[in-house]
Amino acid sequence: MQADEMSHQAMGYDRASTIFSPDGRLLQVEYARKTIRAGSTAVGVTCKDGVLILADKRVVEKLIVGKSVEKIFQIDEHIGASASGILSDGRILVEKAQVAAQQHKVTYNSPISTETLVKDICNTKQMYTQVGGARPFGVSIMFMGVGDDSHIFVTDPTGTFFEYKATAIGEKDDEVKAILNKDYKENMTLEQALKLAMGALKKSLGSNFNIGRIDGACISSKDKVLRRYTNEELTKAAK
Repeated sequence: MQADEMSHQAMGYDRASTIFSPDGRLLQVEYARKTIRAGSTAVGVTCKDGVLILADKRVVEKLIVGKSVEKIFQIDEHIGASASGILSDGRILVEKAQVAAQQHKVTYNSPISTETLVKDICNTKQMYTQVGGARPFGVSIMFMGVGDDSHIFVTDPTGTFFEYKATAIGEKDDEVKAILNKDYKENMTLEQALKLAMGALKKSLGSNFNIGRIDGACISSKDKVLRRYTNEELTKAAK
């Protein structure tokens, strides 16, 4: 632990998310980011005919029913998400996103755009960085969606978000991003993107890699409907 962090802790600057340290940091928010880095990995890739997310379910106990561990969530027909960090925090935000998508559809008789939905979730996240008696959400959510174009957005505990062509969150995200930076091409097909994402996950997990712990879904630009990958498709992509 660095000396300045120890000093900040000793002075109590990390006791609440509403207290700034002398150098302008919100330490509770930074701790939330560290929680995300300890979470399981998720990879998102956009391509010319859609978008996909693969996620490590991190099922390590033999007696756990794999289907009971969900890492890919359907928000609307054309939007999906995955979370890394404290998944119970993620579940609350995912459910809020699902309600917001349905409310928009009922109110405006049109599907919500991915960016509008992400902004709504990030507004909630930001509020919890300045409310006394509450902690920040310790989760990063990766949203994928298809509208006029394919999109990948990643939200941060601060309430900020960024759009990516391809990215990763969670444990060993730097290692996965290095592979994506090297091999990603904008004219990839969904099939090629699946192989790239699977290869990056496989390399980052190493000896822990197992098809049984991988969850995945894609949204095609053609029909704009979320579809989950089968074990057969994932197994083929891993070869």
